[in-house]
Amino acid sequence: MNILLTGATGFLGFRTLERLVQLSEVKSIIASGRVLRDSRKIIHPKVNYILGDLADEGFVNSIIKNIEVVINTASLSSPWGSDELFYASNVLSQKNIINASKTKGVSKIIYISSPSIYYNGEDRLLIKESEPLPKKFVNNYSKTKRKAENLLQQSDLNYIIIRPRAIIGRGDTVIMPRLIKAHSEGRLKIIGSGENVVDLTSVENVVESIVLSINAPKKALNETYNITDGKPLKLWEAINVVFKGIGRKQIDEKVKFNFAYFVAGILEVVSILFTKKEPSLTKYSVGVLSKTFTLDISKAKKLLNYTPVVTTEQSIEEFINWYKSSYEG
Repeated sequence: MNILLTGATGFLGFRTLERLVQLSEVKSIIASGRVLRDSRKIIHPKVNYILGDLADEGFVNSIIKNIEVVINTASLSSPWGSDELFYASNVLSQKNIINASKTKGVSKIIYISSPSIYYNGEDRLLIKESEPLPKKFVNNYSKTKRKAENLLQQSDLNYIIIRPRAIIGRGDTVIMPRLIKAHSEGRLKIIGSGENVVDLTSVENVVESIVLSINAPKKALNETYNITDGKPLKLWEAINVVFKGIGRKQIDEKVKFNFAYFVAGILEVVSILFTKKEPSLTKYSVGVLSKTFTLDISKAKKLLNYTPVVTTEQSIEEFINWYKSSYEG
C-alpha cells in the first residue's frame, strides 16, 4: 500500500508517520508538509519527504501518483485568523486533494477534522456525530473544517472523517504550550467554577483511529467518527497536573465567565480594528476553558472497532517528560 500523509511535519502527522513505517502492509509513504525540522524527521526507507503548499494545485497533482490512501492531517489550527487564510489552508487544499484523487485512482481519503464544529457556547455532554450543527460556527477554523468535510462527503470518493477532541501528548505544540505560555505571562486564571468536564485525546489514540481507518471494513466507510480517550475529566485538574509536573505554580485564582467573555470581546475588536494580531484571549477560548464538552465515541467503537490504547494520564505524563527534556533540559 502506498500512502500520502499530509501534515507529516506537524504534531499529529509526525506521530502518525512513526506508526505507519511499522505497518507491514504500508510499502511507501509520501510525507508532505511545509517546514521539516530535524526533531520531526524520520529517516526510513519507506518515507519520502516532499515539501510544499497543498493550496497549490500543481504541487498536489505532483505528489498524488500511485497513491492508494491519502491521510490528510494538514490544517491551520488556531482560534483566530482571517477567513482567506483558513480557506486556503483548510478548504482549497482539500479541493485540490479531492480533485487529484479522483483522477489518480485514490481508493480512500482519511480526513482529520475537528469537534469544534459542535461548539455552540453551551455545556454539552456525549455529543453524537449525528447531532445538528450550529447555524453559525464559532470561528473561521471550525467553519472551514466543516466546509472541508462537506467537500469530501460530496466527492463520490470513499472517505473516513475523524473528529478528535483536544489532542495531547509528546510533541504537542498547540494546546499545553499555549496554556504554559499564558501561565508564564501571568495571564491564566480559572474561568468560571473550574468544575467543567471535558474529553482530552491522547495523540496515540488518534493515530490508532487512523490505522483502523486504513484497513476499515466496507461498513465503516463514508462515515464520520468522534475520537477521544473515552474518560472525561475535570479540565483544570488536568491542567494543574501538567503545571505541577513541569515545576510551575498550580492555578487557583478564578475569574467569572461573563467578565472573561466581555474582556475577550474587547480584545477581539481591538485585534480586528487595530493590531491585526491574534488576541491574547478569544471568546472561543473562554468557552473552551469554562464549558463542559464531551463526545460520544460509541460509533467509532462499533464500526471501526476503536478502543483507546493509552490513557489520558499516560499522555499527560508523556507530555510532561517531553516538555521538560525539550524546553528545560
